[in-house]
Amino acid sequence: MQNTKRFWYGVAIGVLGVVLFSSKAVLVKLAYRHHVDPISMLLLRMLFAFPFYVVIAYVYRNQNKHVKLTSKDYSWLIFFGFIGYYLSSYFDFVGLTYIKAGLERIILFLYPTIVILFNRLFLKQKITKVQAGAIVMTYLGIVIAFSNEVVLTGTGAYLGGIYILLSALMYASYLVGSGWLIPKFGVMRFTAYAMMISCLCVFVHYRMTSEMNLFSFSWEVYLLGFLIAVFATVIPSFLVSASIKMISSSNFAIVSGTGPISTIVLAALFLNERLTWIQLFGALVVIIGILLVSMSKGEKA
Repeated sequence: MQNTKRFWYGVAIGVLGVVLFSSKAVLVKLAYRHHVDPISMLLLRMLFAFPFYVVIAYVYRNQNKHVKLTSKDYSWLIFFGFIGYYLSSYFDFVGLTYIKAGLERIILFLYPTIVILFNRLFLKQKITKVQAGAIVMTYLGIVIAFSNEVVLTGTGAYLGGIYILLSALMYASYLVGSGWLIPKFGVMRFTAYAMMISCLCVFVHYRMTSEMNLFSFSWEVYLLGFLIAVFATVIPSFLVSASIKMISSSNFAIVSGTGPISTIVLAALFLNERLTWIQLFGALVVIIGILLVSMSKGEKA
């Protein structure tokens, strides 16, 4: 009975974490209505999130201290922090200037398929028949979802889609490449360090390229930046980690299917965005494909 309660509690906090993560795209789109550019919005997100990760890094500073780390380990840490949380986030924020929040989440949801393809390409891991079929299904779903978006919004939808796909590629690269580093640092310490590195990258990017005054935005922009940092980044990262620990990663893969659905619902409520029936069907195809991919990871070819 206690295990059952623990399982459903894990499911509940997993769903909450996924929904909060999914709200990021909607909050960013709301911020864009106040004439803020992507790098400024990303800077505000990182500024508000940075203190939390500094505290986390300090609290977990002794995690895995028995493991001897080399300069090469720290070099890879910097690289994965650069691509995983800086480049991935930047491409995502830029892509959101072109496409709907619902479509953004559908494309980002492809990252498990990219991880499998990277593992096959670089680590020579086999792809099962179920996985191969599911991967084909997911990309067919993307084609369906984008089938009439260009007609509705113009050719900018292609550019937005490319940016979001690049974001998914960067994040998948981070997941594949950092897998061997995380056991050395420990999950919490590695994540905190990687996030701090990405924050510094954003600070440098903003300093070098932006001509906007950070203190010139309306109060709504700062509020949205705080919400994105705390409620769509920091808090859900802990909720998801706790959920995976309680219900296992395979069960969480099923829970994660609520991500695109919640984004579509939130975008309809707060942005008045509407996906066509064809796009909704494409989204459903993608979700089913990703669930099949995630649940078949343990199968043998």
